[in-house]
Amino acid sequence: MLSFKFPIRVYYEDTDAGGIVYHANYLNFCERARTEYLRHLGIEQDGYLKQNIAFVVKSMEIDFCYAARFNDMITVETSIVRVKRVSVEFLQKIVNENEQLVFTAKVQVACINSSEMKPQAIPKDILEVLQSAS
Repeated sequence: MLSFKFPIRVYYEDTDAGGIVYHANYLNFCERARTEYLRHLGIEQDGYLKQNIAFVVKSMEIDFCYAARFNDMITVETSIVRVKRVSVEFLQKIVNENEQLVFTAKVQVACINSSEMKPQAIPKDILEVLQSAS
């Protein structure tokens, strides 16, 4: 299982009044990392959106392990756990500069027809790329 690493600096806007990353922002960090991972694999989602093909989060299992703080450098590590006909499961870990585990998420993303808002099979070209990366 290949892992894609996406570094992020924690900005003041990412934190609460105590300088700790606000819990919902970990989800934003993971979303950015998944998007960049797909881009790294050659999957540009905007082109597929024009064809009414979209990827949406179906489910997520998360664990907050350690607090990230203002100005920390963190890394979101993303890997593909499983590829199915209509969905992809990602494992995402956020670690700090000391390689301490900060956050984990198992994210199931489903392919949908965005005009009908119904599940659809992942297009063959994307499926092949995702399977080779898993």
